[in-house]
Amino acid sequence: MEAEKIERVAVLGAGTMGHGVAQVCAMAGVGVVMRDVAEPALEAGLAAIDKSLARFVKKQTLSQEDADAVRARVVTTTSLEDAVQDADLVVEAIPEIMALKLETFEALDRSAPDHALLATNTSSLSVTEIAAATSRPERVVGMHFFNPVPVMKLLEVVRGLRSSDEAIARATAFGERLGKQPIVVRDWPGFATSRLGIILGCEAIRMLEQGVATPADIDKAMELGYRHPMGPLRLTDLVGLDVRLSIMEHLFAELGEQFRPPALLRQMVRAGKLGRKSGEGFYRYP
Repeated sequence: MEAEKIERVAVLGAGTMGHGVAQVCAMAGVGVVMRDVAEPALEAGLAAIDKSLARFVKKQTLSQEDADAVRARVVTTTSLEDAVQDADLVVEAIPEIMALKLETFEALDRSAPDHALLATNTSSLSVTEIAAATSRPERVVGMHFFNPVPVMKLLEVVRGLRSSDEAIARATAFGERLGKQPIVVRDWPGFATSRLGIILGCEAIRMLEQGVATPADIDKAMELGYRHPMGPLRLTDLVGLDVRLSIMEHLFAELGEQFRPPALLRQMVRAGKLGRKSGEGFYRYP
C-alpha cells in the first residue's frame, strides 16, 4: 500500500504528543481516531487541538471553515480495538515506559489490519525491541515527532533492525504529506535528535549546578550565539523535567557516563518541579 493510500490514522495517546499528531494528520485531510484510556484525557486532548487551531485562525494561516473541517476529522474512543480496526497507520504516543509499549504493540498485533503501518513516537527507546512484541516487525518503525507537533518541521523516522524498506518509505512519504521534513536514522539509543539534545540539556543543568551562569543567561547563550529558537533549560521545562530525567537514565544505562543525570535534575523532579506542566521548573509559569 502506497503512502498516499494512508487515509485513516489511529493515534494512541491524547497527551501533548498524541493530540499534536492527531491534529497534523487531520490538517492533512486524514481521518483520525484518537484513543486514550480515560474520557478526561480525551477531552483535554480535544481542548488542546481546539486551542491550537484557534491560534492558526487568529494568525490568519487557517480559515475558520478549514479549522472546523480539521476538528471534524478527529473522533475519540477509549477502546484500542475500535481505534485501530480500520487504520492504515497507527501512531503510538503513550508514556516512555517500555513495558507499556510492549503491551500496547502486542495488542496492536492482534487488532490492527494486516496492511497497517505501526509506528512508535518514542524519542529514545528501542524500536527493534518494541517491534519484537509483534508478529510483523517489518511493518514497525519509529516516527518521532517534535513538540509542538503542528509547528515543528522535523520528523525522525527510525529504522528498526527488521523494518522493511517499504515501511520506511511509507513513513517518510507520509511525513512529507504532513508538511514535515523527515530524516531516517538507525535504531540506536537516543537516535540522532534525543542524543544530541539530551547531552546539551545535561551540560546546561551541570553549568547551573556549578553556578556558571543563570538559567536565562545559559539559554540566551544558545539562542543568540547558536541561533537555537529555545535554550536548553527552557526546552527542558517544555518537555518536562521528569521526561528528560527518564530519557537521561535510559541513555546513561545504554551509552555511558556522559548521560549521567545531574543531581540537580533529580532533586527538582523529587520536589515536583517538572516544568511548564507543574508551573515551575528552571523558570516559573503563571
